[in-house]
Amino acid sequence: MIKQSIIENVLNAALSTGGDFSEIFIEDKYVNNIALQSNKIEKSISGRDFGIGIRIFSGLQSIYTYTNDISEEGLLLAAKRAALAIKGGGTGTIHPLQKEIFNPIHQIAQMPQTVEHARKASIMRQANEIARNYDERIRQVGIRYMDEEQNILIANSEGKFVEDTRVHSRLAIQATASEGNELQTGFYGPGAHAGFEFMENLDLTHYAGEAARIAVTMLHAEECPSGKFPVIIDNEFGGVIFHEACGHGLEATAVAKNNSVFANRVGERVAPEIVTYIDDGTLPNEWGSLNIDDEGEKTRKNVLIENGILKGYLIDKLNARRMKTESTGSSRRQSYRFSPTSRMTNTYIAPGISTPEDIIASTEYGIYAKYMGGGQVNPATGDYNFAVEEAYIVKDGKITHPVRGATLIGNGAKTLQLVDRVGNNLAHGAGMCGAMSGSLPVNVGQPMIRVSEITVGGTKGE
Repeated sequence: MIKQSIIENVLNAALSTGGDFSEIFIEDKYVNNIALQSNKIEKSISGRDFGIGIRIFSGLQSIYTYTNDISEEGLLLAAKRAALAIKGGGTGTIHPLQKEIFNPIHQIAQMPQTVEHARKASIMRQANEIARNYDERIRQVGIRYMDEEQNILIANSEGKFVEDTRVHSRLAIQATASEGNELQTGFYGPGAHAGFEFMENLDLTHYAGEAARIAVTMLHAEECPSGKFPVIIDNEFGGVIFHEACGHGLEATAVAKNNSVFANRVGERVAPEIVTYIDDGTLPNEWGSLNIDDEGEKTRKNVLIENGILKGYLIDKLNARRMKTESTGSSRRQSYRFSPTSRMTNTYIAPGISTPEDIIASTEYGIYAKYMGGGQVNPATGDYNFAVEEAYIVKDGKITHPVRGATLIGNGAKTLQLVDRVGNNLAHGAGMCGAMSGSLPVNVGQPMIRVSEITVGGTKGE
């Protein structure tokens, strides 16, 4: 992207006022977004974004700047201006840059940039037709297509020099059903760290059909009772609760500043023995996976909680300094406009031994949350509030009628301790996670689990 000699000069300039570490992040990104609404393509936007981020450390002080000026003069000026904020003890030096070569974990068969828009639109129209034909009560369908190719180069004063190409593809389907005065929506958004082959191999009948089925099912669902109940949370995107309420609390961004209920608790029991919680950026072609993180470290499988015992955290380079430990390959950023920090990749509860059938059959009365919706979490306390997109009453060991308006209210650390069944049907769901280093592709996952008690907010009393 830029001559190595220029990169070395920029890294040196960044250390000119006494910093002890400097880093350059170069990004060249291509993005395609297409939207279908009312049976027609309404929007198609393609773009390219190029920029460079420069970061400097002096002890625990961090300075970050970015620029679109790729001339050597412009880059040196940006680095020197950033360095003025550093008041170190002397002039830092850089180690010779050594280019790292690795075998990509995530194979890309068909780069989206080589695929004409007509083929992409064809996938969208197929999904639209499947959803609309599901039921006559489907009134509207919206399809959003996205692909992204991100080429990055990371170099730092410790001698790191590494490049990578990342490709993400996602199809988001929303169906709206109505009858009389009732209106309900259903959503499904599969995604992968993969090329256009992912789109061509998608089971559109399943994904589009599920979006439509959810909308139709919830049309005449009863109002959900409120109270404290056992709650069965299905696999795949059900893992969003623990992503938000526990996962963020295991990121060094919070832990290093003691802004997490999990800070300073390594070795303690934080969950029942049946719970193992993992963040793994190496899962082949999964939506949240990466070959390297945004500091150039190889991603890895980080076991955060093992058999209920807290084993560790997700740690980036700066917070590793604060915690006097090492990075776990967990540093991420949305783009060159953001300084990186510790973030999740593919975070999930490992499968247990119970079958979904046994979990349901052993529940005398409770709520079955088949699909989770959005929610809010206080990352410092873990207190959460999540809507359930599709829910049912479980009675006498059987799933009965659907209910709507269900909201799960609780505390992540406490809810984790109340998990009393873990299923054997692990699955992952694609989502976007927003935090201080921007919005990122992440997977949330779990098998079906049961929590012995969660406060359920509903629209009628028990």
